[in-house]
Amino acid sequence: MAKSIESERHSRINRTEPADLRDVETWVFDLDNTLYPASIRLFDQIDRRMCQFVAEFLKIDAQEAYKIQKQYFREHGTTLAGMMNEHNMDPDHYLDYVHDIDFSVVPANKSLADSLSKLPGRKVVFTNAAGPYARRVLDRIEISDHFETIFDIVDADYIPKPDHKPYHQLISEFDFDPKGAVMVEDVARNLAPAAALGMTTVWITTDRPWAAADAETVNPDFVSDDLTKWLAEVVA
Repeated sequence: MAKSIESERHSRINRTEPADLRDVETWVFDLDNTLYPASIRLFDQIDRRMCQFVAEFLKIDAQEAYKIQKQYFREHGTTLAGMMNEHNMDPDHYLDYVHDIDFSVVPANKSLADSLSKLPGRKVVFTNAAGPYARRVLDRIEISDHFETIFDIVDADYIPKPDHKPYHQLISEFDFDPKGAVMVEDVARNLAPAAALGMTTVWITTDRPWAAADAETVNPDFVSDDLTKWLAEVVA
């Protein structure tokens, strides 16, 4: 999969050059596997916690819980949405449970912080995770001060990306023109609503096959496997 992504990356014709993005008015960043590299495997911890929660909540074994968790992710956008829609689950305990992980694996990223400080425009985190978790991750990377706000799954009324509703809610709440905005995301399908609204899209590729689903349909404007390096080129 990685090889095909790399081949596509070099053959893609982008809509604009990175230097042109210095005049962007609003930057919308996903959190997990985007603002930190997927290689640190932080989200693997959450993935295990989600399976454990599903197993305990539904009183099933780990193998069946894994199948259900992945099914809900595909069909509902997140395991959380699937559990709420299919089992009327209270989301608060779930969010506390799955985000109770070891954050020490998240390193500070001075280069990313430097680029964000030089990047003109408003900066927002738009995540399917919970706000307290997102803030801890940003604090570990040492980039919290560069973001105006975090728009999390609670703000979105528990409706996850790529449903179009939270995108419209984000734009309305923070009052920005999507045609003057860029969205950066590791899950390709989550870029489709942003592109439909006129945002420039940036896909951060990883080794997760599920994150590449629908990439050809979405056709992001920019593709990179390293956000830190890509942003450094934008502000250079």
